[in-house]
Amino acid sequence: MRELIEVGPVILTLPVETALPLGFERIDINHAFAAAMRFPGRIAAGLADLPPEWNAQSALLRLAIQGRIALRNIPTSLLDDGRWSILRNEDEAHLAERRWLRLHTRFAGSGVATPGEQLAITVVNRFGPAILHAGTRPALVGLAAGALGLLGGGVGWLGSFAVGFVLLGFAWLFERMASLLGQVESDSLLASGIARRSVGAFQLLIDVGLVTLAGWRSELPDMPSIPPGANFFAPLLLIGGARLVALVLPNHVWARWLSDRSVLAALLAFATVFLPFDAAVALAVVALFGTCLLTLQFGTILPETGPSTPPAPNQQLTTRQ
Repeated sequence: MRELIEVGPVILTLPVETALPLGFERIDINHAFAAAMRFPGRIAAGLADLPPEWNAQSALLRLAIQGRIALRNIPTSLLDDGRWSILRNEDEAHLAERRWLRLHTRFAGSGVATPGEQLAITVVNRFGPAILHAGTRPALVGLAAGALGLLGGGVGWLGSFAVGFVLLGFAWLFERMASLLGQVESDSLLASGIARRSVGAFQLLIDVGLVTLAGWRSELPDMPSIPPGANFFAPLLLIGGARLVALVLPNHVWARWLSDRSVLAALLAFATVFLPFDAAVALAVVALFGTCLLTLQFGTILPETGPSTPPAPNQQLTTRQ
């Protein structure tokens, strides 16, 4: 929208048949005022000659039209998804807030959100307006994620490995929610909506925490023939392999699930309580790399396609018979 109004003096318009039922003001037989315009100061000076009881917006619109300011249509898709609307009361404002959150928290990757991402999106859509109205900045939610991560590491160091894995999973979820709230603020052009550049580092710390807890949980150090540090080898392969597969096979749903640390943490917590942990981690590593190799070997690889040549503007003039 900014580029439509920054090019110079302009009155933004909508098709009259679509805009009038929504409450937008008619300009002429074909156009309705989209409630945004840019004009030189000499036009605003004309307000001084009008009676004080006149509506300022309507008066400015008429003055701009008389000053022959250009009309420019905005895409009607802005009306369809709720990005451009008139709010008449508080109830409509609340509905618009929720539409705005849904619009800016839609998953923009391959089109399929993982369970953890979907849970984070649901929480932000449900409680996002209350969180933002309360003045809670995304950075505070990020601090809560960091606190949960530290708590998970401390609990795991004390021996409660399942609880530690769960807390690390919640830390990842809180970080996802903080990123979504930051994205909403940034898209809303708020002064506090700054890009959060520490997301990658935080996710790396979550991976380090998962590897550390899994190494502590391992029973390999109890065996005298096992060299020191061997208990961290299989967890490191598992977490590192999950990162690698998500990079190598980004268009596969199961590979995207491997980037969801809440799911991975939940599986590790389940293995801690109900399964032989070392055997479960080793089998997971074999299954992970085996599935990746089979997918790369027998999966369909889409060929790269360059930009297609656009059709000629007039086939009769540009095609030889």
